[in-house]
Amino acid sequence: MGPVRPPQKFQALSHKTKFSEIILSEDDHYLVVNKPHGIATLEDRADPVNLLGLAKEYYPEAQACHRLDKETSGVIAFAKDPEAYRHLSLQFQRRQVEKIYHAVCDGIHRMEDVVVDKPVLKSREGPVKISKLGKPAQTRFTSLKAYRMHTLVSCIPYTGRMHQIRVHLASVGAPITGDAAYGGKPFFLSSVKRNFNLKKDVEEEALMKRFALHAYSLAFSDLEGRRMEVVAPYPKDMRALIRQLELNS
Repeated sequence: MGPVRPPQKFQALSHKTKFSEIILSEDDHYLVVNKPHGIATLEDRADPVNLLGLAKEYYPEAQACHRLDKETSGVIAFAKDPEAYRHLSLQFQRRQVEKIYHAVCDGIHRMEDVVVDKPVLKSREGPVKISKLGKPAQTRFTSLKAYRMHTLVSCIPYTGRMHQIRVHLASVGAPITGDAAYGGKPFFLSSVKRNFNLKKDVEEEALMKRFALHAYSLAFSDLEGRRMEVVAPYPKDMRALIRQLELNS
C-alpha cells in the first residue's frame, strides 16, 4: 500500500500512544490502522476522543469505512477521498471484504470451518440476542489452538451485525473470555498458574480488562484492483493473555 506519509498533526490516544504509531499501512487512497481498545470508532457522547476524529487530525478528508466495538482492538480502514470510500463500501455490501478476528474463548472447542447461521436482534436495552425476528447473520469459526481451559478461535463474519461474533460464539457454548454480557468469564492468573500466591488483603484482578477479541486482518481490493491484506499485531493485553495460556497449558 505504499510508504507511510509523515504525520502532519497528532493527538495522543493515551499517555503512551500517538495516532501516527498505530498506522499499519497507507497509500494515496486508504489509511489502515491498528485500533486500540477503549476508544470508539465514531463520535461517542460519553467520550470526546474517537478514532475518526484522530484520523481527521492526521488526514482531514478521512472517512471510516467500517467500525469496531469500543472494546475491540484491531485493523480498521479509513478512506482518504470519496471515490475510495464508495469503492470499499461497495465491497462491504457485496461481501467481498474478508475480515478475520481472533478470539480467546472459555472452554475447549474443536471447530473446523463451523458456520453459525443465526439471526441476531439488536434491542434498545440489554445485549444483542439470537432471534427469528432479527437480521440474518453468518460467521465461520475455526479453532487455532486449544489450551488447558481456553481456545484461540479464528472468526470470519460474512455479515456485519452488531456484536455478531460475540453472540454467535456464546450461542455455541464458546463465550469470549471476559465478555460478561454474553457469558464469558474474566481470566485470573490463579486459574491456570500453579502455586500462584497473592499478597494478603489484595484482591486479584483479571489479567485482561476487556473481552478477548481482536480484529486480526482485513483484505480488500484497492482502486487499481489489487488485493490488499493488512494484518494487525495483537495488542499488549492480548499478547499477555495468550502468553500465560501457552506457559500454563
